[in-house]
Amino acid sequence: MSDITSDASVRRLGEVTSTTVIDGDNRYLTFNLAGDVYALDILEITEIIEFRSLTVVPMMPPFIRGVINLRGRVLPVIDLASRFGQDPTEVGRRTGIIVIETSIEQPSAEPGKSVQAVQGIGIMVDSVNKVIHLGPDDMQPAPEFGTGVRSDFITGMAKYDDQFIIVLNIDRVLSVGDHGAMAASVASAVEGSDDWRGQAPAA
Repeated sequence: MSDITSDASVRRLGEVTSTTVIDGDNRYLTFNLAGDVYALDILEITEIIEFRSLTVVPMMPPFIRGVINLRGRVLPVIDLASRFGQDPTEVGRRTGIIVIETSIEQPSAEPGKSVQAVQGIGIMVDSVNKVIHLGPDDMQPAPEFGTGVRSDFITGMAKYDDQFIIVLNIDRVLSVGDHGAMAASVASAVEGSDDWRGQAPAA
């Protein structure tokens, strides 16, 4: 098992503010959320940052906790526990944000046409754990019930070091078409505001 402190792609939150994740083969980032262990394919992750104060955006769904300034761009932050219908995540010493990027369609300058744009989205979790390797033999089909998470949100279940890990399908979790567009709307609404311009960017 490779620990975050020694893995070249990810370091333990607190030692660095931010780090870029490199390509991997069947490697997954594990993290804790509401007492369970989850995993995301490392290729879906662009970086990990420490949790910082969020700018709250009015009239957004409860699972959108707010936005942060990530090197000059607006990054909407989704509370993953809230997205699962659980109690909102309480901010603690190890709370982190996993950053992914998704491709969304936005209106083009030409009427009736659209263009593909990349939108970053932050996922708020209790703590980030390790980067692990999971081969096909480690994975089992998603159960229909018993995980506390909708079955269509789950790619599969894995057993690693005598613990069960829920491997997420992040496209389904975020419903990328809807929530990606919503995230882009949040970003557009926030950019240019006085509160936004005064917020220090995350490194």
